[in-house]
Amino acid sequence: MRASLRTASLAAAAVAVSLSLALNSCGLQPAKPPVTTENVDHATKEHADRMFSEGQQTFRFDTFGSEAFWSQTGLHRAIAGEKNGGVGAGVSPKQALALGLKVDMFKVPPGIAAAVATGKANMDDPANTVALLKADAVVGVKGTFEGDRMTGIGITCALCHSTVDDKLQPGIGRRLDGWANRDLNIGAIVAAAPDLSAFAKLLQVDQATVRKVLNSWGPGKYDAELSFDGKAMRPDGKSAATLIPSAFGLLGVNSHTWTGAWGGVTYWNAYVAVTQMHGQGTFYDPRLADRQKYPVGARINEGNVRPAEDKVTPKLGALQYFQLSLPTPKPPADAFDAARAKEGQALFAGKARCASCHVPPLYTEPGYNLHTPEEIGIDDFQARRSPDGRYRTEPLRALWDTRKIHKGGYYHDGRFASLADVVNHYDRHLRIQLTEQEKADLIEFLKSI
Repeated sequence: MRASLRTASLAAAAVAVSLSLALNSCGLQPAKPPVTTENVDHATKEHADRMFSEGQQTFRFDTFGSEAFWSQTGLHRAIAGEKNGGVGAGVSPKQALALGLKVDMFKVPPGIAAAVATGKANMDDPANTVALLKADAVVGVKGTFEGDRMTGIGITCALCHSTVDDKLQPGIGRRLDGWANRDLNIGAIVAAAPDLSAFAKLLQVDQATVRKVLNSWGPGKYDAELSFDGKAMRPDGKSAATLIPSAFGLLGVNSHTWTGAWGGVTYWNAYVAVTQMHGQGTFYDPRLADRQKYPVGARINEGNVRPAEDKVTPKLGALQYFQLSLPTPKPPADAFDAARAKEGQALFAGKARCASCHVPPLYTEPGYNLHTPEEIGIDDFQARRSPDGRYRTEPLRALWDTRKIHKGGYYHDGRFASLADVVNHYDRHLRIQLTEQEKADLIEFLKSI
């Protein structure tokens, strides 16, 4: 039986070869073999790998042409200092680290790295800051150079949405892509630029006022709506800036900002790259033409930007793919009490009613995940700055890490300093009446997520 099957197979193969030769002799080509699942998977894998790699490159290093804007402010000259072809005293590595800037240890020139490791590096010399920028070692900041002279500066997504693990020393280590840089005092950095006339003209105030507003933000905060609504302060007199969010753990999550229907991560990438980083790209949102709600942005038509050369749009696909690929960091085993976390999990799904909005495993609502301020029990200031006046159900991510990821507090403005404050708020607002032990168990579960 096996012999006959083998003979038949050989005969079929011979017929196929003869048919192929006959078709070729007539100038015809045989049909291509059908696409198999194996071929599709291979092509998809290649595409996925390419998109991840391109997106990572964009996230870490692409300035979208923003150096054209930031160089006009003279920020690079303030960083370099007079002795290095700039102005003023310059910014030393020690000062840069104090401002929350981070350094990728794998890009530090060997000589400087060795000196840092042995404590012999001159961390007070702005020339070393320039050297780190030339080596592309400062996370999220790229200098342009003519020889050793820095002629400009641009910024990337990683400036706000990456940090380092402090492997070499605080502020210098291995990259942690997607982790919010809650040490970064972006307001103070921008305020150091010699020429803020572009901001003064936009907001129709003097440069001293611009610097006052920027310096009011503090570490880990940024105001992404100021250039549209002009609201620098909240009604209570505090800064309107909000905490820089992390960019990991967003796969499957609808809406990727603190508030309202701004859109998903790719909308926000375009919004930030063009209107905040001042890259050269297309951005369109007709809602922002509302002169009552967004008087500053509407006046200059900032919701409809169409440059001659678009350096943003071609990068959005891969950038989105990379960001949505970033997983939520897992808690170390000693970050929570496992037995109490199990009790807290039952409370989360039951008595505490947390899971009614924070649906596992996304820990936000699948679908429409926006709520009114009244539902959440907080004021509506930040919600009203968004297109639809609502807050997003924040996906619960990496709540165990309060040293980096959640440094500065919880909620959009850090109003709750601890998880205990968050739990107490909802216990009061929703009248749940948790015991102190139940609250403690619930917190242990939150730290396990």
